[in-house]
Formats: sequence, structure tokens, C-alpha cells
Amino acid sequence: MSSSTDPSHSAALADAKAWPFEEARRLIKRLERLPGGAEKTVIFETGYGPSGLPHIGTFGEVARTSMVRHAFETLTDGRWKTRLICFSDDMDGLRKVPDNVPNKEQLAAALDRPLTSVPDPFGTHESFAHHNNARLRAFLDRFGFDYEFFSATECYRSGMMDATLLKMLAVYDEVMAIILPTLGPERQATYSPFLPVSPVSGKVLQVPMIARDVAKGTVTYVDPDSGETIETPVTGGRVKCQWKADWAMRWTALGIDYEMAGKDLIDSVTLSSRICKALGGTPPEGFNYELFLDEKGQKISKSKGNGLTIDEWLRYASPESLSLYMFQKPKAAKRLYFDVIPRAVDEYLQFLAAYKAQEGKARVENPVWHVHNGAPPTADLPITFALLLNLVAASNAHDKDVLWGFISRVAPGATADEHPLLDQLAGYAVRYYEDFVAPKKQFRAADDVEREALTALSEQLAKAPANASAEELQAILYDVGRKIPRYQDFAAKGATPEKPGVSSTWFNAIYNVLLGEEKGPRFGSFIELYGVENTRALIAKGLAGELVTKPAEG
Repeated sequence: MSSSTDPSHSAALADAKAWPFEEARRLIKRLERLPGGAEKTVIFETGYGPSGLPHIGTFGEVARTSMVRHAFETLTDGRWKTRLICFSDDMDGLRKVPDNVPNKEQLAAALDRPLTSVPDPFGTHESFAHHNNARLRAFLDRFGFDYEFFSATECYRSGMMDATLLKMLAVYDEVMAIILPTLGPERQATYSPFLPVSPVSGKVLQVPMIARDVAKGTVTYVDPDSGETIETPVTGGRVKCQWKADWAMRWTALGIDYEMAGKDLIDSVTLSSRICKALGGTPPEGFNYELFLDEKGQKISKSKGNGLTIDEWLRYASPESLSLYMFQKPKAAKRLYFDVIPRAVDEYLQFLAAYKAQEGKARVENPVWHVHNGAPPTADLPITFALLLNLVAASNAHDKDVLWGFISRVAPGATADEHPLLDQLAGYAVRYYEDFVAPKKQFRAADDVEREALTALSEQLAKAPANASAEELQAILYDVGRKIPRYQDFAAKGATPEKPGVSSTWFNAIYNVLLGEEKGPRFGSFIELYGVENTRALIAKGLAGELVTKPAEG
């Protein structure tokens, strides 16, 4: 990921408070303390377990780490070289069959074998791990991340980890003293930081070591399938470390400087850091983010396949909106389901619109600075995503070309070629509306008071000047509401007996009767976009009961 720094931002960087800058400053302090830190290449890492299909949380970790990397490069003006390693734990044994894959019987027959030796249930790759790794790399490439992909299987088998594995063998007792107190009696009886790969069954074995030879670099165990006593080197991919020991071994072998992890792994980070020190390494700086939850409030899981996938988000919204969602409040638990998408899209557009008028510190604190590596594009959109969704509903548009006919009302002469971002939004809005909004709409009939108010609104709109602005149309809405006792609000700010405020009940009625929603856009903006005559026709349909949702049959 390249660093793109506007020189005018330099003075603002010193006290920028956005969390990637705070993380980058901690990393700088680490390098200043670390022997040889001034000369080393700074290595960022993210880890992925390919026992299931990559999910959106995996993307979040890479995106957030990349934001810290960019902030670090900006603060240090490129003084250090940096790398980002995306590490796949693909030598782990398959312990259970995921819920969201075909041909489960193939995986069930390969339980406990390394993931790179498990058949691909999709039939497209050499193994299940190769399939999942390819999916991971495809979506990282799609977002343009600058990273290096490391496979645990290749790292172990190539000898890259050998020197550190021999260190692990040399401090075996110290590692056991760190881990054993955290385990129950049954697990203590079989635990070893080394998991041999059986030459008989090919399984990654969870068995105790009955002997160790530091000079020879070997461990000895009893193979549970054959009953044979086997002495094997810990090098060359013949063993795989247990994951907490593996994490520490990886940090040490690769010289990792920064890696973040979910809040559920805080204890594991602590243990792995102690093991890293036992190996003679220095644990990386880190950041513990909160977990992503599905619509039921449950943690999203690769094996369950709950929550959103990358492809699902990108069907309904831009990559940048997803990156913004990952940037915001990383230490707060977040629901990651379809209903968060519209707000994420509009927030991204709001931040992007604000950036152009900002300077100095305000710019580097704006989330889009981090989403776009310091160089946000220029975009000036007159329409929100929420408004587009309501326009789709009112116009019954089934493709974005229909929407462009309405968009041209507020952006005369605008075309899809000139406004590709707006064109994308129109397509997203149609798809999102058809899949999620339309099935849940509930239009109701207007009561007598609402009929009176909506009739008056239609009459006043008929008198509106040609090309009335959104503000003028919104004023008409308020004027109508003020004349209806039900909608008068004398407690509103600035209200007087002569000019009462207008309660939200008036607008709720409009949304319920005309749009089938509990909430909606600023209605003056909607009328401007949809057109006065179209809006009056919509009111007529609502008053005639033509929009009312019919009860489901049966």
C-alpha cells in the first residue's frame, strides 16, 4: 500500500487522534526500543484459518491493519520499509466439517488431516485449503491490498521455520510451564506444543511426547493408529505447532512487528507473547478489536457461514463503504448484516463530500483519508442512498436507467459516464430494494385526519412554482402540517401560538401511507427528485387505497 501524503497535512499529523495514528505511534516507540529497530523492515501480519470460507471479518482485519500501515508510513515519511504478510494456517488439522460447504462426506473422511491434504469439496482446487486460500487472495486482490501471502504448509516444509522450531524444542519445558496451567487435567495429560504429522495416517496428531532429544532435534511419540513408537525431527514439516505456540513461533521466525486480533483472543495473545519471549523474540505490538455479530447477535463464524460475505456486501454497496464500516469504532461490537449497508453507504458519501472543504487536521481525521490511503477522490453527489431507495420504491424501477430519469431533475445534464459513482449507487439501490426493502414494506390506509392532510398537501403542491427547490417543497409540508391540530407541536423549538411546530407524526403518516415505511428521507428532497406531479399521483393512489398491503393468503 503506497503512502500518499499531502504536504499541507504535515503540521496536522503530530496530534492526529484517529485510531490508526495512535497505533502507528505505539509501533514507532517499539522500533525505538528494539535493538536494530532503526534499520529493520517493519512487518505487519494478519492471520487466517482456512478451515472455512473467508468471511467479511477476515477482510476487516486486513483493511484495519493496512490503515495502520499507511498511518505509520505517513508519520515516518517512509523512513522504514514495510511489508504486510497475510498468513494462512493451512497446515492445521481439520477438526470439524463446516456447515456451509457441499460434499460434506469428503471432508468427514479427512478429519484431522492437514487442510492442504483435505479434498476440495467444490472440486476446483488441489485441496480445501487451496480453495479457501484462493478465495482469500481473490478478495484481497479485488480491494487492491498490497500484501504477501504465506502458507503455513509451505513455510514448515520449506525449512523457513526450522531454526525457531529447534528453539521451541530447546525451551520445551518453559513453554509447557506457560501453557499447562491454562488447561484442564484431561488436556494437560496429552498436551505438547508439537503436533506430529503421522506418516501412517497423515493426520495431525494431538498426542503427548514420550521423549525429546534437543541435540538430534527430534521428539518421540506413540502413533495412536499403529501403536508404533516414532521418533521424528521437528523440522521439515514433520510437525505442526499447537496454535498458541505456533503464533509465537511465527512471530519469532518472521520478525513480526504488528498484528491485531479479536477481543476473544486477548488471553491467547498474552500466552503467545510469553512463549515468544521464551524463544528469544519480541512480541509484536497489537490491537484488540471487538467482534462482528450477525443479525441475532451471535459471533460470525467461518464454519457456520452466518453474517455477511464479501460478495453479498459488494452486491449492494461499494467497497469503500465496507472499508468505512471497518474503520469506525473498531473497539465496539458491531452487527454485520444487510440492514447496516444503507447507512454505511450514506455515511461514506457524507464524509467524502465534507473532505473537499476541510483542511489540515480535519482532513487526516476524516475516515475517507484512511479509506483511500490519504487521497480520497472528488465526488459531489446531490442524492443520498436512502433517497434513492425510496425513489426506487415510489417509481417501481427495476433498473437504474429508470432512476436516471428522476436523477436528472436535480442534476440536469448529469450522465452515468460523468458520474460513475452515482451510477453505481443507482444499481445498488435497485438490487437492495428488490431483495430487502420490497418484501418488508407495509402500506396502510389513511385515516380521516390523514386523508384531510394528504389532500391538502396535494392541493398545495399543485400551486408550487415550477422547479421548486427541496427547501421550498419542505416548507409546504410544514405549512400543511401546522394547520392540522393532530400534527401541531407547541413545544418545538421556536414554536409560537401563531406558528406552531410540526410533530414527527405528520411525516410518519406520509411514510406509512405513501412509502410503506416507518421512516423515510427528507420528503421535500424526495418530491424534488420524484417530481411534483408524480408525488401527487402517488398521494392519489394512497388515498384510493391502491397502495395498501394485502394480507398474505393462507
